[in-house]
Amino acid sequence: MPRKARIDAPGALHHIIVRGIERRRIFYDDQDRDNFIRRLGDIITDTETFCFAWTLIPNHLHLVLRTGKTSISTVMSRLLTGHAVYYNRRHRRHGQLYQNRFKSILCQEDTYLLELVRYSHLNSMRAKLVKDLKELDKYPYSGHSAIMAKKQRNFQDVEYVLRFFGKKVIAARRAYRRFVNKGITQGRRPDLVGGGLVRSAGGWSALIAMRRDQVRMKGDERILGDGEFTQSVLDLAKERVEQRYRLKAQGYNLDKVTLRVANVLGMEPSQIWAPGKNPKTVKARSLLCYWAVRQLGFSATELSKRLGISQPSVSISVKRGETIAKAERLNLVDD
Repeated sequence: MPRKARIDAPGALHHIIVRGIERRRIFYDDQDRDNFIRRLGDIITDTETFCFAWTLIPNHLHLVLRTGKTSISTVMSRLLTGHAVYYNRRHRRHGQLYQNRFKSILCQEDTYLLELVRYSHLNSMRAKLVKDLKELDKYPYSGHSAIMAKKQRNFQDVEYVLRFFGKKVIAARRAYRRFVNKGITQGRRPDLVGGGLVRSAGGWSALIAMRRDQVRMKGDERILGDGEFTQSVLDLAKERVEQRYRLKAQGYNLDKVTLRVANVLGMEPSQIWAPGKNPKTVKARSLLCYWAVRQLGFSATELSKRLGISQPSVSISVKRGETIAKAERLNLVDD
């Protein structure tokens, strides 16, 4: 059965889980973990992604992220590819590091954000990496220590989380800690790691009760939220997919996008693909990347190979192209 495409959009909240292949380690020691945190911080900052929680376990990791201007797929590709290359080189190993592709569940923020932050951070205690909340407060490989002001993580949006617990930081931090403490006895939470109709409804008993009352919910394994939220996300995703199919049916491929860019900027198509950092060429490439990635669904990896630039450079170009298109009111297809 083919796997479903990821669902994403600017502002979408994701619970991301990455596991080592065959439950093997993806972090061997503190040097691996410190290197990963530096990489995570650089990429989160560079892509303007919002990070609310994170936890590193020897054989897996959890992230709670909100999509910024760069897709979660691109963010995670940069993060995981970079870590795998580093880890394999350092430990003189070869082959796959992760178990399949990373798991990403798009979540209803107002219902699940704080639950996800708490669940993610308590993973360190469930994995017995720390023995109690006092140790977790200072544990450097979980975002909890940043919220408790024991570690400084500039890439983590601590203030956003604390605002849910009060206006004054000190009081909010205490309230947040009490909230985390109450979650210790909950143990593992399957409802927060899988999405789907049953989990979103709160389990089989809740779902049966809803059906008895003739309440219908829409479910999808990629989404954690109520029926209305799930339906709205699926409708938006369907709209985007349909737009891509319409454009492709009209013959829009990379060559046609190149011609469109050349036309609106008044230049030859060959100039767009020419090497170098001529300002006009950079502008054209940025517009090309934006339209190709956002409207036609090309991957940053594919474009990086075609353009002969790095994947991060493509991501930067997409953001720059979006700014150009909006400022100059440029569209791939004339209205």
